[in-house]
Amino acid sequence: MKEVKFYCWTWCPYCIRAKELLTQKNIAFDEIVIDHDQKAMENLTAVSGSDSVPQIFVDGDYIGGCDELYQLEKDGKFDEIFRS
Repeated sequence: MKEVKFYCWTWCPYCIRAKELLTQKNIAFDEIVIDHDQKAMENLTAVSGSDSVPQIFVDGDYIGGCDELYQLEKDGKFDEIFRS
């Protein structure tokens, strides 16, 4: 099984939406809540190049955020990325 890391804020509607898709598709993920953690946010920005959440990584590869996740589903590439 692939390792999925999901960086989020608890109150973020995009995080909630992305988490719902991952859950619906039965993808296990490590949820890393960065609420009020400036150092974690700085580390995430350094790795992803973005200061927004959610940010999703699969086996260490940067996937993107909520929009990118849903685009993978729309393009039929979700299973290829998350399951193969």
